[in-house]
Amino acid sequence: MSNIETLEDFYRYKFNGMPDDLQKDLGHFNAFRMEDHGAPGKPPIRYARRDYYKISLLRGHFVYHYADKSLEASGTTLLFFNPRIPYTFEQLGTERSGFFCIFKEEFFSEHLRTGLGGLPMYAPGGKPAYKLDEAQDRNVSQVFEKMLEELPSDYRFKYDLIRNYIMEIVHCALKIQPSEKLYQNVDANARIAAVFTELLERQFPIESPSQQFALRSAKDFAERLNVHVNHLNRAIKTSTGKTTTGHITERVASEAKALLKHTNWNIAEISYCLGFEEPAHFNHFFKKQTNMTPSAFRR
Repeated sequence: MSNIETLEDFYRYKFNGMPDDLQKDLGHFNAFRMEDHGAPGKPPIRYARRDYYKISLLRGHFVYHYADKSLEASGTTLLFFNPRIPYTFEQLGTERSGFFCIFKEEFFSEHLRTGLGGLPMYAPGGKPAYKLDEAQDRNVSQVFEKMLEELPSDYRFKYDLIRNYIMEIVHCALKIQPSEKLYQNVDANARIAAVFTELLERQFPIESPSQQFALRSAKDFAERLNVHVNHLNRAIKTSTGKTTTGHITERVASEAKALLKHTNWNIAEISYCLGFEEPAHFNHFFKKQTNMTPSAFRR
């Protein structure tokens, strides 16, 4: 499974199907009321990047995991998610209501001079969460209601109007300082270590000779988590006592043993699956970890 959720993935997960115009409309936009499109009984959304933007007004008690931060929020929170940052969230209470909209970069590409990345909430290091009071909740909710009312209309310029509605929400947020207390409650090192472990384990087990272990280095994981590799290495070492490379090496060696023991794949196939360019590199790695060659271990 890809670690980037596409619009197609989103629609399959939420609605078991895709809208007819999804493939044709690169600037896809849609808006939803939370209460209408919950997913009872479905697993929590996975920690991953999306290939689309998302703006959510969410009422309830949640923890959001966003890049290397975890944010606990209760009441009403306005959140801005972008394709460069992986995220997920956990619902802590039973109440959940609100709105969200999703759109592709292309929806704004010809209409916003600086691009979406120029907006503070989407800039590198930007803070995506804004706590709303009752009046702000009411105002932003009304804008989402206007979007929902406009979507099914046949008004020729409805998407221009919707773009204006999105910018109205953006400016509402920019008038509010992001709530600093949302960013102070979690051990960031522990969160990074947990997400690193999740990403590492998600690549296993290797189930066919055509499957390949993709995230091979600390740099690969740092890029996926949108943190500097030195920051990742410090967080892993602080939380686990082991290096990032040590964790990866142990897991690859463990999978290599399982494949040698439980499959009839040849050494070259196993080497490829585990991301080694040449079987000789795999042989060297395996012997260093086990003091045996792959062939000797298999015998």
